[in-house]
Amino acid sequence: MVRQHQTSLGVSDLCDALGLPRSSYYRREHSDVPRLETSSFRRLSGSLEKEVLGVLNSERFCDLAPSEVFAILLDEGTYLCSERTMYRVLKRNGDTLPRRQRPSRSYKRPELLATGPNQVWTWDITKLKGPAKWTYFYLYTILDIFSRYIVGWLLARKESADLANDLIAESCLKQEIVPGRLTLHSDCGATMKSRAVGHMLADLGITKSLSRPHVSNDNPFVESSYKTIKYRPDFPDRFESYDAGVAFCGPLINWYNNDHRHSGIGMLTPADVHYGRVAAIISARQATLIGAFKEHPERFVKGMPLVAQVPQEVWINKPITQNQEQTPRLIKNAILSQNY
Repeated sequence: MVRQHQTSLGVSDLCDALGLPRSSYYRREHSDVPRLETSSFRRLSGSLEKEVLGVLNSERFCDLAPSEVFAILLDEGTYLCSERTMYRVLKRNGDTLPRRQRPSRSYKRPELLATGPNQVWTWDITKLKGPAKWTYFYLYTILDIFSRYIVGWLLARKESADLANDLIAESCLKQEIVPGRLTLHSDCGATMKSRAVGHMLADLGITKSLSRPHVSNDNPFVESSYKTIKYRPDFPDRFESYDAGVAFCGPLINWYNNDHRHSGIGMLTPADVHYGRVAAIISARQATLIGAFKEHPERFVKGMPLVAQVPQEVWINKPITQNQEQTPRLIKNAILSQNY
């Protein structure tokens, strides 16, 4: 089926739709002689294989690797088969995964919406290299996801929940945050999950939100800001001292907030969006474009140009609609219905 339509649709897309590994397809395509199932005279008999499988899946051994089971049985003076044969028996019976699956914790997907500044903040800590190998300074930043404005930052010599509490409290005071109006999102770092930070947020009336473990997309905005900052041409490989780090980071954060035109907010600066200067700037930009269009309309093939707008909604993990969930399944069904 893949061979029949690979020219028009591509092997990769067809294999993905059919759930077929590309390696399996290519192996079959380049195999001159079909592989036959062979059986060795050394293979365990059916009854002995059932006995080995029963021992491996028993309450005593179901949580242990075959290598451990083999060693324990040898210590007890029992030999059923080799360690490698135990793995073969498990594979033939589809038990290569852990034989007693413990129920895994289900982590809720964070879905946060901001329609204006100071509704959802996100924060993180990144390492900056110090003067010698294995020495670091720690840059704390708190970012508003709607405006991309860094509302608070701190450079420290260590990660500390107390330092984080001071920074969050100071940022809330500067931004005049009212209890019950703000959600603070972060990843699952030790400082972020600490009780001290959790208690302080509760005292301030701030809703705490955490990313799912090992899911970087749950905290994209602050990660993006770190990349923008660290990829600056003048960003040093190392900081010679703590004071040098503070002296460098201050102007850098000021540049990010007040001079950096951000693609996610209509090429405005975070400060423009955060402090409500959007309408005036957009209007002035549009007036300039209208003047250029009237003067040289032949330069604008698509007609009157429009200025990029600032998004009215900013999401961390926008809810998935039912149609979005069904799209991959519909594509697969369509392909199968055409006998691919």
